[in-house]
Amino acid sequence: QVQLVESGGGLVQAGGSLRLSCAASGRTFSSYAMGWFRQAPGKEREFVAAINWSGEDTHYADSVKGRFTISRDNAKNTVYLQMNSLKPEDTAVYYCAANKTPYNGDRYYTELRYDYWGQGTQVTVSS
Repeated sequence: QVQLVESGGGLVQAGGSLRLSCAASGRTFSSYAMGWFRQAPGKEREFVAAINWSGEDTHYADSVKGRFTISRDNAKNTVYLQMNSLKPEDTAVYYCAANKTPYNGDRYYTELRYDYWGQGTQVTVSS
């Protein structure tokens, strides 16, 4: 069993930056692909970014491409989401998720691809 704990959310003005962190328990973190998803009020949860076990393969939703960067530090059992040029439409609860395989695979953007989820961290971007 893997436990994921997100942190780093908060209130920021449009154009600002935040860095989210997701700390994972267990010794197998380096063998898991990881993802970030978000859910805005009244909307379904949506894919944001994914990263494979080594950090060499990453994917992004079109809405965040060029503004957000996913990365990981396997020595610290942590995955990050650096969010720059934030917009009010980025306001959501952000969740990290772990995929028990090392690779993103073809369906990295689907919730079913992931086996473990964190509790989420709120990001609010004011205009």
